[in-house]
Amino acid sequence: MVINRKIDIFISILGADLSNVERAVKLCEESAVDAIHVDVMDGHFVPQITFGNKFLSDLKKITKLPTDVHLMVNNPDRFINDYLKAGADAISFHIEADIHVNKTLNSIKEGGAKAGICIIPSTPVAALSEIIDIVDFVQVMTVNPGFAGQKIIHSSIKKIGELDALRKSRNLSFKISVDGGVNNQTSGEIIKQGADILITASAFFNAPDPKKEAMIIRNNGA
Repeated sequence: MVINRKIDIFISILGADLSNVERAVKLCEESAVDAIHVDVMDGHFVPQITFGNKFLSDLKKITKLPTDVHLMVNNPDRFINDYLKAGADAISFHIEADIHVNKTLNSIKEGGAKAGICIIPSTPVAALSEIIDIVDFVQVMTVNPGFAGQKIIHSSIKKIGELDALRKSRNLSFKISVDGGVNNQTSGEIIKQGADILITASAFFNAPDPKKEAMIIRNNGA
């Protein structure tokens, strides 16, 4: 199967050895990935607590790679301005965690960043029907959010195809991002279903040759 669209690879910094973030960032740059993905967790929407806006601000000082912020938090609207000020190039949040979703999406766009909406494995594509025309991208979680290194939930992959069919039927241009269990074994099917952005963490940082791993993940749909 020939893929006639660009496939982007985003690397989640959460999977790195955080005692040497600068080395992890350099590895991403050397591997020609397209962005660094920053998972923000609040200990409420998901059990873990991770990065604040200062981490993002400091990250921007050491790389020119775009930063993609994934808010796994309750009441994400409260955090948007902080991450915009810190330099986020894209911000996504969970439809399950916000009431006024269209307002939050528009706040991100007005702040100059790309706006994305995320869905966990148990949330159907139909839940996006009222806001799908204003998002820049949809992030499909193929694992339950909160922990790195999980195996992909294969029933979630069909939602990628549903989203691809939806954007074609409505002549929309949003991108489809996939997060969770993405590696050189799973990326081929994910790309085939219509994904444009593949987010990976453990598979990249734990690989014997991370640069080669990123290349294989990107090219598995070719």
